[in-house]
Amino acid sequence: MTEKAPLLVADGLDAGYLPGINILNDCSLKLFEGELVGIVGPNGAGKSTLVKAMFGLVNIRKGSVQLRGEEITNMKAHSLVSRGIGYVPQTNNVFPSLTIEENLEMGTFIDPSRFAERLEVVGEMFPKLIDRRDQRAGSLSGGERQMLAMGRALMLDPSVLLLDEPSAGLSPALQDEVFVRCHKINRAGVSIVMVEQNASRCLQ
Repeated sequence: MTEKAPLLVADGLDAGYLPGINILNDCSLKLFEGELVGIVGPNGAGKSTLVKAMFGLVNIRKGSVQLRGEEITNMKAHSLVSRGIGYVPQTNNVFPSLTIEENLEMGTFIDPSRFAERLEVVGEMFPKLIDRRDQRAGSLSGGERQMLAMGRALMLDPSVLLLDEPSAGLSPALQDEVFVRCHKINRAGVSIVMVEQNASRCLQ
């Protein structure tokens, strides 16, 4: 029986922020359709650098990244979004001066015609956001901002979602809620790569 091809592949990546200094050395990852893959480890291990490199935010010096067999190494972030990859950074992940609805609308910048359709879908996953759509994002709690950032990333119907420590800095109760939402997104058909320091939570 032929093995199913992976959806996203990072193969032998060397990458870093400063010239001549690699944070990643020969790092590889495979994500298959429907999977939720956790990247765990202590601070400074290169977890966030890996997802940033896959999303075109850190220069890859060696190795390759492929999506459905297409070479996407060092491709710009906006091009990756148009190919179905969403990314949620750990910090500075919402526009605080904009309303919740305006933040979500920013998620459809490539195809604004899908805003109403996607708002309905995202609203089913994050109903509290829709109930408070006119509220400024800057007034939200840390957990609510994380939900909004995830919701915005889903507005263009990605097939892959890269999450950089979505539970960082949150209370245990809010961490639980974030992980519940992650699993709900995954069950809806989105394949996820999630960076997480807490290995036990990642395995839940």
